[in-house]
Amino acid sequence: MALTKEKKKEIIDDVRGNIANQKVIYFVNYKGLKAREVESLREELKDHDANIMVVKKTLAKIAFEEENIDFDPEEIDGELAFVFGYGDVVSPAKAISDFAKDYKKLEILGALLDESVLEAGKVEKLADLPSKDQLRAQLVATLASPISGFVGVLEGNIKGLINVLKREAEKKN
Repeated sequence: MALTKEKKKEIIDDVRGNIANQKVIYFVNYKGLKAREVESLREELKDHDANIMVVKKTLAKIAFEEENIDFDPEEIDGELAFVFGYGDVVSPAKAISDFAKDYKKLEILGALLDESVLEAGKVEKLADLPSKDQLRAQLVATLASPISGFVGVLEGNIKGLINVLKREAEKKN
């Protein structure tokens, strides 16, 4: 069934809204995925502050042009879906990568990050990075390590002093 002009305009506006709010756009080939599998991916992406959109390449091209982004989705082969990430850049990449491992039919084609196109290999490397929360935890552990070591040293000196005083008290008794 052909789309009406109003429906096409609505889709383009929806894509433009997603483009305006995104931090990263991932491109995936979803050919062979069943509707319930795409819906499962959509639910997974919600947990990572992202969403997936299946849009005709011609309509997506118009939306990108209207947002002044030099990117032509028609140059990418395959059944194209866009994953818009709104928060952490790495988190959606991890979700897509994990989903692609479970469902071999999903293929990461690339990404658009800060108006730079990333190839699929770089997106995989991005997915291998620790998340923002993991990096924060590592930073806190790194900062806390010398402090906890210092406390341990002070604690050892106090325990040594207590042992010496205990022995002196036992000698006097």
